[in-house]
Amino acid sequence: MQRVTIVGSGFAALTAVIELRKRAPEIEITLVSRRPEFVYYPGLIWVPSGLRTGDDLVIDLRRFFERMKVRHLAGEATGLKNGGRLLETTHGTVENDGLIIASGGRFIKKLPGIEHAIVPCEGVVAAKEIRDRVRAMDGGHIAMGFAGNPNEPSSMRGGPVFEFLFGMDNQLKREGRRDRFTLHFFTPAERPGNRLGPKAVDGLLAEMARRGIRTHLGHKLKGFSDSQITTEAETFDADLILFMPGLTGNAWFDDTDLPRSPGGLLQADAQCRVPGFERVYVAGDSGSFPGPDWMPKQGHMADLQARAAARNLLAEFAGQKPKAGFRVELICIVDTNDSGMLVARNEKFNLVLPSMRLFHWLKRFFEWLYLRRYR
Repeated sequence: MQRVTIVGSGFAALTAVIELRKRAPEIEITLVSRRPEFVYYPGLIWVPSGLRTGDDLVIDLRRFFERMKVRHLAGEATGLKNGGRLLETTHGTVENDGLIIASGGRFIKKLPGIEHAIVPCEGVVAAKEIRDRVRAMDGGHIAMGFAGNPNEPSSMRGGPVFEFLFGMDNQLKREGRRDRFTLHFFTPAERPGNRLGPKAVDGLLAEMARRGIRTHLGHKLKGFSDSQITTEAETFDADLILFMPGLTGNAWFDDTDLPRSPGGLLQADAQCRVPGFERVYVAGDSGSFPGPDWMPKQGHMADLQARAAARNLLAEFAGQKPKAGFRVELICIVDTNDSGMLVARNEKFNLVLPSMRLFHWLKRFFEWLYLRRYR
């Protein structure tokens, strides 16, 4: 019986479980993560407005693991030995015949004063803090922004910031408090959201102008304080700061010989293999993959990579050459709490549809459909 170890319990990890079990019912699967739960990060944008509580986005995976015949090890990866065949964890060493690393990325927190900023996609606790801080404010300045990894610009996740921003604008209007707040958007990029495509960038900036959101673009960030943000060009007020830093690799990668990209992620080939390591694969935010510079760091892309990794690992078990690749595509709905703009992009086309109420409900339906498999 072949033994597969998966690190992580996010989008890529769980998709790898489903793909492995569908194609190889007999293999032994061990999944290593701190807790047997899945956090549906796309839904965090709805916590500040009360559309989601936050706790309803945390899915207990114990029943899913039981159905999938997965052994869950509650711990964290700490290193690798024997060419990847031994995964070291906080709860001992796990032997494997194949390894899929899907432990996500790590936010770069080097800016001076970054402790004054909330990183929205760090989880439910962060989203609840945003909700509670806004409820307690009588007015003031709310600033939201993102930055990339300077050594690997594509290693970033800025999309949710647009959703928090537009959602906050709608929320404050609905509460009759918008006139007491100034909303700011900031980023070192001159064309924020460029990976969505030129039409999407123009649409996002026009929407900010229409909503009276002040923009601070194209200047390097210098640091934060409890009431201000400083860039190379200016300093502006911010009583509440939401900031998404660039992504890099997990800290435990430093205790391995795994090859790294310039930005600190795990190097991967077009089949999601880690070069120089036999039957070691990576999927999702942990990896740096060949492809266009707009390749997104999002759940959908992680799912596609995880399916390829699982298929290729099983091919190796069968003595075959791994050939499965993954499509590079971006599909997202930039939600505003009551409507949404649909953006789709691949290497052949870039589609941007205007904001419609239908897309908001489509995003909610997809959440229900996606989570149903794990409940």
